[in-house]
Amino acid sequence: MSPMRHAGGKLLVITGMSGAGRSTALKAFEDMGYEAVDNLPLSLLPNIVTPNSSPLPLAVGVDIRTRDFAVPALVESLDRLVVERDLDMRIVFLDCDDDRLERRYTETRRRHPLALERPVSDGIKLERERVRPLRDRADLVIDTSLLTPGDLKQVLLGHFHLQATADLSVFVTSFSYRQGLPRNADLVLDVRFLRNPHYVPTLKPLTGQDESVGAYIADDPDFPALFEQLCGWIRPLLPRYEREGKSYLTIAIGCTGGRHRSVYVAERLAAFLRSEGRPVTVAHREFVSIKSNENSPAEAGIREAAARDFA
Repeated sequence: MSPMRHAGGKLLVITGMSGAGRSTALKAFEDMGYEAVDNLPLSLLPNIVTPNSSPLPLAVGVDIRTRDFAVPALVESLDRLVVERDLDMRIVFLDCDDDRLERRYTETRRRHPLALERPVSDGIKLERERVRPLRDRADLVIDTSLLTPGDLKQVLLGHFHLQATADLSVFVTSFSYRQGLPRNADLVLDVRFLRNPHYVPTLKPLTGQDESVGAYIADDPDFPALFEQLCGWIRPLLPRYEREGKSYLTIAIGCTGGRHRSVYVAERLAAFLRSEGRPVTVAHREFVSIKSNENSPAEAGIREAAARDFA
């Protein structure tokens, strides 16, 4: 095998619980311009890592289905490569709730690779025990339990976009409290105190992206002052995050159903941040709608894949 050489000694290792979205993550990295390799036998990893010879950085997917996979051997091999090849390496661990992993296996009628003839839950339990040291070692842990494929791609884009600038990128998402908090959120705002369009028959089937719904929410007597205070609170936080070296910030805004109030406030907040010159992407977790102030090929790929199931 001829070496697959990558730029600047950059290596991303994508691992985690099988069924947590590794294949989806690798597709996202391909959209971003990475050379993505999945299920590479660990014995071949040193053969494809040769720095400073190609414009493409490398993202490698490994998990328990990878031939000769073992956490101690993987960690030892990676540590050795970092020293010998002077690599800038990051380990990304994708995690997920056990019940959701079990549901994904059941719905796709797939057998867990460690379950054999036993229940899927037994395989998941055994896998979690085996990969725990790798999770502890990871540079970034992403819980995909409540993320859509599009949400996962947005998180990865924010952390690993090759054209990322020195500016802090902001991801604003709406969500429903009924479906649980977005686990990767840095800041969470509850807007259930605002007047609810759900109880207006003509507004109920619409969303916060519709003008009539927005007008109804904005007409709440307390909304103008509260939104002004929100913007005034967030504005000074962003440069502080930048000074701490943070490159990506997720702001989650929730209401009861995740369709009206949270959507409207998320859109308004994103518009404010853009007026401040911030790179902003908006997504609405409870329905597919992703908007960005960029039109890069990576963004187009993310929009196209937003409705796909996790691999």
